[in-house]
Amino acid sequence: MIVRMWHGRVPTSKADAYREFTNARAIPDYQSVKGNISVHVLERRAGDITHFITLTFWESLEAIQGFAGEDVEVAKYYPEDKDFLLEFEPRVLHYEVVGQS
Repeated sequence: MIVRMWHGRVPTSKADAYREFTNARAIPDYQSVKGNISVHVLERRAGDITHFITLTFWESLEAIQGFAGEDVEVAKYYPEDKDFLLEFEPRVLHYEVVGQS
């Protein structure tokens, strides 16, 4: 199993709207891809900035390619992200899951 981790920052004033967008648009998009196991979105407010980390769990790198394209390390963005994000981090991180309960 592989975890894909993406990080984004939004102004705290837009955090509630971004959370709603993520739940309505991004999570269903991830879940629609064959090989997606689960999606988890983390949120941490730090003053005027709110950090979001999206952790998606996948069966394989091939499954991630079905979502992200050939270069799985390139971050995928939605047109609506321009209304929220402070910057567009170009890459994501992947981790192999080596233990779980």
